[in-house]
Amino acid sequence: MNEEYAFSVRTRVAFSDTDAQGVVYYGRYNPYFDLARAEWLRTLGLLHRGSGEAEFVMRANDVEYFAPARFDDEIEIHVRARFGRTSMTFEFAAFKVPEETLLVTAHQTLVFIDRATRRPIPIPDDYREPFGVD
Repeated sequence: MNEEYAFSVRTRVAFSDTDAQGVVYYGRYNPYFDLARAEWLRTLGLLHRGSGEAEFVMRANDVEYFAPARFDDEIEIHVRARFGRTSMTFEFAAFKVPEETLLVTAHQTLVFIDRATRRPIPIPDDYREPFGVD
């Protein structure tokens, strides 16, 4: 695993992820990022954490493409997180393995909101702790 990132997960490119050119369709990378984020949250014990009155919502998502992946390629998606007061940004990098060719990078910013008011609220300390963030 790339030491700059906190977690990684591997998967294979499915045929349904490719386009007419035989490469991964650009929109199919977001499910790979979701997989990495969900698996990391699972390992931290945060995936099914229900606070009831608050939740994270997607604020922004950007992807930059560097090289193509094709059907049956094995890819490894690396992820790390940065915290703000009311938001957190997941940073991703997907590599083709074993060559370690950088395929894409991405950022997903999620905002922690009060469900009733739909307004941002501070991320609780107990959510930050498993990430090693004060």
